[in-house]
Amino acid sequence: MSTTTARGAARRAPAEGSPRPRRPLRTSSTFNFWLFTGPFLTGLLIFVYVPILWSAWLSFFEARFTVTPSEFTGFDNYRVMLTDDRFTGSLVTFTVFAALIVPTTWALSLALALAVNRLRFMRAFFRSVFFLPTAVSYVAASLVWKMSLFNGVRFGLANTVLGVFGVDDTAWLADPNPPWYWLVVVTVRLWLQAGFYMILFLAALQNIPRELYEAAALDGAGPGWQTFRYITLPQLRATSTAVVLLLLVAAYQAFDEFFNLLNKTTWGRPPLVELYYKALGDNQDYGAGSAGALILTLLICLVTLLQGRFMGFGRGEDAR
Repeated sequence: MSTTTARGAARRAPAEGSPRPRRPLRTSSTFNFWLFTGPFLTGLLIFVYVPILWSAWLSFFEARFTVTPSEFTGFDNYRVMLTDDRFTGSLVTFTVFAALIVPTTWALSLALALAVNRLRFMRAFFRSVFFLPTAVSYVAASLVWKMSLFNGVRFGLANTVLGVFGVDDTAWLADPNPPWYWLVVVTVRLWLQAGFYMILFLAALQNIPRELYEAAALDGAGPGWQTFRYITLPQLRATSTAVVLLLLVAAYQAFDEFFNLLNKTTWGRPPLVELYYKALGDNQDYGAGSAGALILTLLICLVTLLQGRFMGFGRGEDAR
């Protein structure tokens, strides 16, 4: 054995009494990918994609009181849903709900983000305070709104405050004329989700270069409305578009607050609540319910694509 080989072997040999070197963990990127994402993808496949595909298949069959298709009906279930006054009326309810909740949430979350971003102390505290309602259950918040804040009798907080000014008790959720229930539904959703979108706007505000504001100040722009209109708002275009799209999709999926606030009333039902009663009501028509769910899914996709195209989502800065 040569001297060089002997020295190399001596360097590689572990010293007496020292622990043996452990075998390195497997470093294959493919193995690590499937190790971490495999359980999630399996759950996604079993609990999301398989039910979606089965619902699409079920929508072409007669299926009452069972999720097993019995008789092929073609597009009859779709025709039934599109001519059902309650289902089409639920789409009108969504339109009203979206017209109320989307601009109010956008404006409130942006206002909160601007206020928190201007703070010089306790910024983390106020950011946490405004974000905390997003951790509250929609069911719990709806019951608090229904039983404590907007209770139709005298001990409800809203009626107590109005009683100080001589206003009679208001049945907030019991009568659609006038439709005071919209105030209850919109305020609970507004309280629950404004903090989340505030975080999105706050992150976008902190990414705006300070040099833009300095240049605007040198050009004589005021620190208030002019700066907000010509610098802040254009820089928030992509975030605003994403927020509006998320709000529209969330409005289509509204269920908990309507179901818990309005119970089994036939008015004020959004699409998901109407589909719930269609599929799990007295008739349990899973075929028609599946058809309605697919119609709603396609409608959400269409509205999302049109809204994104209208607001320029996904286009570069030069294309705007």
